[in-house]
Amino acid sequence: MLGAAALPLAAPALAQTRYPDKPIRLIIPWTPGSSSDVQLRNLADLASRALGQPVVAENRAGAGGTLHAVTLAREARPDGYTIGQMHLSVVRRPYLVRTPQWDATTDFTHIIGLTGWLYGVAVKADSPFQTFQDMIAYARANPGRLSFATSGIATTNHLAMEDIAAKERIELTHVPFRGSSEGVTGVLSGNVTMIADSSTWAPQVEAGAMRVLCVWTAERVARFPNVPTLKELGYDMVVTSPYGISGPARMDPGVVRVLHDTLRDGLMSAENARVRGQFDMPLAYLDTEQYQDFIIRRAAYEREIVNRLGIRME
Repeated sequence: MLGAAALPLAAPALAQTRYPDKPIRLIIPWTPGSSSDVQLRNLADLASRALGQPVVAENRAGAGGTLHAVTLAREARPDGYTIGQMHLSVVRRPYLVRTPQWDATTDFTHIIGLTGWLYGVAVKADSPFQTFQDMIAYARANPGRLSFATSGIATTNHLAMEDIAAKERIELTHVPFRGSSEGVTGVLSGNVTMIADSSTWAPQVEAGAMRVLCVWTAERVARFPNVPTLKELGYDMVVTSPYGISGPARMDPGVVRVLHDTLRDGLMSAENARVRGQFDMPLAYLDTEQYQDFIIRRAAYEREIVNRLGIRME
């Protein structure tokens, strides 16, 4: 029989100190009102109820949604009280800069894969472009005259639009914003021709203020059945960009398990499903082990594509 003195050595940290015993900070790297902001805020509310401690959503927009990565990778303690959204721009950015500030495969604890974005291209309702082909034809005849908004430089949607422009041999002016909600405002104000971003534009389309020209899913979206996919328009592209939640490296496995289980339950709830449905965000659940593996594989892919396209940010 083990003596009492041996028990603390065998017990996980979680058993010695109840987790959580204070508020948890969830960093959202986009402006308020974007689709992921709404989804993650709802998840934070559900987790708060389940854990009995506030999960406080904090918006820290900027740098293409990567401003928070330094906090998670270099500044926050790995105690489970600071977590944040993990998305592909965070994975990609180290391969775009001369001096990387983090490595997505080693500098984070990847907790859970959640969902993804519905991307599309939308214009103001009074735009002369009725179809995506109309826009391409005008851009070909008027190099540099059309502009498109995204949520940042070298984001997944930005690279997709650059890929389309290269295939069509057209010149479009990129206008990066801190988040998709700001991009929608830019289009509605007439300062930008179109937005190529997540479905923050969807409510404006339904209200008649904007028109969506294409979606980037594999199949047409039920809410917009008359809108073609990129594949239908002749581009062999499907862009959804899954995201999840991560924390600093070397988090206690027991803490990770509590966070994973709580966030999974919230993700699978009818309430969060309704929120995702508002923005046509697909379920992309991965458990902790699966999500860690996904990030490793995706990092290799991002390194290859960045090197192949010769993209750099500095």
